[in-house]
Amino acid sequence: MLHVTKSFLPDLKEYVKYLEKIWDSHHLTNDGPFVKELEYKLGEFLEVENFIFVSNGTIALQLAIKGLDLKGNVLTTPFSYCATTNVLIWEGCKPIFVDIDPISLTVNSQQIKSLTELNSISGILTTHVYGNCGDLEEQEIISNQLGIPLIYDGAHAFGVKYRGKSIFNYGTVSTCSFHATKVFHTIEGGAVMTNDHKLAEKIRGIRSFGHKNDDYFDIGINGKNSEFHAAMGLVNFDNFSTIKKHREISSSIYDTLLKDPIIKYKYNSELDRNFSYYPIMFTSEDLLLQVTEKLNNYQIYPRRYFYPSLNNLPTVTGNVCLNSEDISKRILCLPLSADITEGDITKISTIIMSSL
Repeated sequence: MLHVTKSFLPDLKEYVKYLEKIWDSHHLTNDGPFVKELEYKLGEFLEVENFIFVSNGTIALQLAIKGLDLKGNVLTTPFSYCATTNVLIWEGCKPIFVDIDPISLTVNSQQIKSLTELNSISGILTTHVYGNCGDLEEQEIISNQLGIPLIYDGAHAFGVKYRGKSIFNYGTVSTCSFHATKVFHTIEGGAVMTNDHKLAEKIRGIRSFGHKNDDYFDIGINGKNSEFHAAMGLVNFDNFSTIKKHREISSSIYDTLLKDPIIKYKYNSELDRNFSYYPIMFTSEDLLLQVTEKLNNYQIYPRRYFYPSLNNLPTVTGNVCLNSEDISKRILCLPLSADITEGDITKISTIIMSSL
């Protein structure tokens, strides 16, 4: 059985070494030594000045929104996982959807410009889709001109660089997810990253109930993570380069075997990728469903990342986004993991091509 991904698990003995230290120290959570070590190592690796380890990627977005005091209308993408929209609604904001560029599948900067003229906008929250990016410099210019913060949901973007620079150094705040399905994971986890030291200090505070010892300075939540999760992160971090290389080789095999009429997703040519997903597009939704059914018959389970277009969720009243609505019906992510074999990829590709 093959799913869209398979969570990487390191050598159990390596993880147990950390568990033994946790047992010895009895320090289980509340900014323990492994959490601090992970924050230091990942902050250095990702080239960000402030790296804040949190309980998951959704909490990371909530903390960013709360830390920036976003209210009212927020421009966002309709092509992402539902968490990107849900956090805005959960925090009392109204998502205003910006249609996507049909190539990068990230928000169209020109649409951002046109929508800011029509609405009172307090911020922008958009996604590095599959770890890809659009015109980041242009988006930063727009954000600065309007005087509103720019949040990047980089759930899929761990280790990605754009023009030789960490992708997490763009925007006001970036977040990442370390969920078990991600290319790097801590079982559950996430991070908030920013080069704004004052903002980072505020987010660290509200991550821990809004108080330090007996000094209560803000309203906060419990967004901390545990020593057990940090330990998994430290072991997995040592394996990241190997994981990335295997996924890169696997993606190149897919590239070779999958041919027209399959439409392959185009990554930004100036991007150093992390190979977090392998998305393909079909010429119609009917064809996608036909291929998916055929794969399921062989116990192969790709996933429709991302469907539906978020402006069509039953929980929102969204504006029309033609590109997102069209592409969300035709895009499918194929199985990709740290231990998928060439035989698996050949089988999947053969079934897809024969179905067409």
